[in-house]
Amino acid sequence: MNYLWQWVWPPGLWANSDVRTAFFIGTSVAIAGAVVGVFVIIRGQAFSGHALGDVGATGAAGAYLIGVSALWGFLAAGFSSGIAMESLGDRVRERDIATGVVLAFMLGLSALLLYFISTSTGTAGAPIAILFGSLFTVNPAITPEVFALTALAIVIIALIYRPLLFSSVTAEVARVRGVSTRLLGLMFMVALVIAVEESALVVGALLSTALLIGPAASAVQVTRKPTSAIFLAVLIALGQIWLGIILAYDSFLWPPVDRGWPVSFFITSLALLTYLTMRLGTSISRHRRSRRPRTTSTSSLVASDAQGGTLT
Repeated sequence: MNYLWQWVWPPGLWANSDVRTAFFIGTSVAIAGAVVGVFVIIRGQAFSGHALGDVGATGAAGAYLIGVSALWGFLAAGFSSGIAMESLGDRVRERDIATGVVLAFMLGLSALLLYFISTSTGTAGAPIAILFGSLFTVNPAITPEVFALTALAIVIIALIYRPLLFSSVTAEVARVRGVSTRLLGLMFMVALVIAVEESALVVGALLSTALLIGPAASAVQVTRKPTSAIFLAVLIALGQIWLGIILAYDSFLWPPVDRGWPVSFFITSLALLTYLTMRLGTSISRHRRSRRPRTTSTSSLVASDAQGGTLT
């Protein structure tokens, strides 16, 4: 039993200041990503989330060159690109085209800035940290800023929850009823940028959607109720972050000894494993239900919490 507990909570884990910072910042980022991620799934904006993570690398590279915290670089590039994406396209198809155009330019600019970093500093450490992240090397001084940004994202979602959910599942009906879908889209984009760029700080620009899409996609496999999906997504995200940190800490005892494995590898692997497990469980459950005799016919429900229904 003692050996099992030492594996779950390795000796000296909490005494390490880098680990404490990783837990604090990781927890905050996981909550923001899970809450926003459920709406990303509902609205079909996974591509936008992925693109924002990629363009965030441009801002982080620029911030590194001028000596500013990477967090502000991620956010600056994310906000400018996110507003451009949302302004250029309203419908899903339009958003995808606008996102593709903005993404192509920002990736080209990112390549240029990362090239400048490599040639001017003579090190590949910064580009690797920007693209793949390193939760254990995050500056603890930015912890209050991360907490504040997470709180801002959650407040935005709480304020626009019902109209956002309504417009996300029945956009045309929402417009007819006078809902300003463009304003809602811009407000949601602010929350999305915060969630994505915070995630990029933890697992890197290229892997940022792991915390945005993974927990939310797993939760939606289990429940179609938005509030339940958000709550479950938060629990899944926290489990992935915390277990990922512990495994990364333990990995310093694995080959190659004293080198350690990237925490982003564990987080993304756990995200995939959780999603596959949830999907398999849901498929088995649906198969069993389909073999039961039907006593009443059911129709697909498409509604929001404002309508008193569930998601399709």
